[in-house]
Amino acid sequence: MQDESRIEIWPVVIGIVLALIVVLVVSGGVVFSVFVGTMDGQDSAEPDVNIEPVIEATSTPILSHVVPPSAEDYVWELVAEDFDNPLYMTTPNDDSGRLFVVQQTGTIWIIDGQSVLPEPFLNIEDNMPTEVFRGGYTERGLLGLAFPPDYADSGTFYISYVNNQSVSIVERFQVSASDPNQADMDSREIVLEQQQPAPDHNGGAIQFGPDGYLYVAFGDGGSLEDPNRTGQNPGTWLGKLLRIDVSTQPYEVPSDNPHINDSTYLPEIYLSGLRNPWRLSFDRVTGDLYIGDVGQAEREELNFIPAGIGGLNLGWSAFEGTMPLYPQPVLGEVTPPIAEYAHDQGCSVTGGYVYRGQDLPALQGYYIAGDYCTGRIWYAYREPTGGWKFGLWMQTDFIISSFAEDADGELYLVDYKGGIYRLATGPG
Repeated sequence: MQDESRIEIWPVVIGIVLALIVVLVVSGGVVFSVFVGTMDGQDSAEPDVNIEPVIEATSTPILSHVVPPSAEDYVWELVAEDFDNPLYMTTPNDDSGRLFVVQQTGTIWIIDGQSVLPEPFLNIEDNMPTEVFRGGYTERGLLGLAFPPDYADSGTFYISYVNNQSVSIVERFQVSASDPNQADMDSREIVLEQQQPAPDHNGGAIQFGPDGYLYVAFGDGGSLEDPNRTGQNPGTWLGKLLRIDVSTQPYEVPSDNPHINDSTYLPEIYLSGLRNPWRLSFDRVTGDLYIGDVGQAEREELNFIPAGIGGLNLGWSAFEGTMPLYPQPVLGEVTPPIAEYAHDQGCSVTGGYVYRGQDLPALQGYYIAGDYCTGRIWYAYREPTGGWKFGLWMQTDFIISSFAEDADGELYLVDYKGGIYRLATGPG
């Protein structure tokens, strides 16, 4: 059981930045900022600026490109359509080539080759809040799906959803012993639960990392202006990324979790200071972690966490992006986003993937993300100097609820209007 009491932490006095690089670039009218370093949130609206060593990401590939390849040389090819509010797509490591599409309304469908199978792989519609069926905007419902690395042998998989009682749940299932395209609905087991104080900022992404552990993202619990200050409270899962070992039931806390020996933190916590993380991914080559965190009224941000580096504080709600926001005690120094953009360029970031496929060699090593509201697609990559480049790559008409990878690392886009698209070469 979590301790939801507010815990005061002395603010760290030392902070920002080995390299705080504000790059104002106009690319198709887009003005954005790129940052490297750390920030310090004080009990004041304007934290002091000091020099701090930057965390080195020695495993991160460095690209020497001046500009990304032209978006005019690429096209999003339709793979399947007519889904009902699709939010995510993924694939198991079982050599089947199947693509699993998560619908917010509580079902998971399989694309097998060129066809969508006639029956859903999983159906938990009875657990869904009624608003997911009304066609309006909601942040609840079925939100995530993750297959462990040993899925081909274990048949175990995990889902994440917010139910009709406003509880975030991660559940374990087994695939049917008689049909690989059906979940065994009698096998379901709750791994963890988190009561949500409001209907928004639920997070919901789950991913297995290269270490084999399950990463679970929770938003700050919702409501405007972060009334509960959960992101900087180590006694709650809200506003955090968790890291758990699900090889035992229901789970164990890895012995090398960053706060395992600090009783002020819940031991599952891996990262702090998140507002509403909407999609996270691990670079399949380096193991580095990327998170898109949805902002409030001013900034959308993209966060980078080097492989194996836990315990970082990403700043919310002492900061929105790199902007000081609500004065409060913070959990140590704050690591700023690698990139952010203002709300005149979009309103809700959708985290993406580092391209690692073989079909589009010019995109190798680029991180591709998007904006849910505008259909804009962003690129980011690391320069030889160690800094980051970020900008607008493509304008689309999609409502980008997610990006996705297949087993070969090829890149897909999930359109909330119902389509699944694969990135390919060709005229736009």
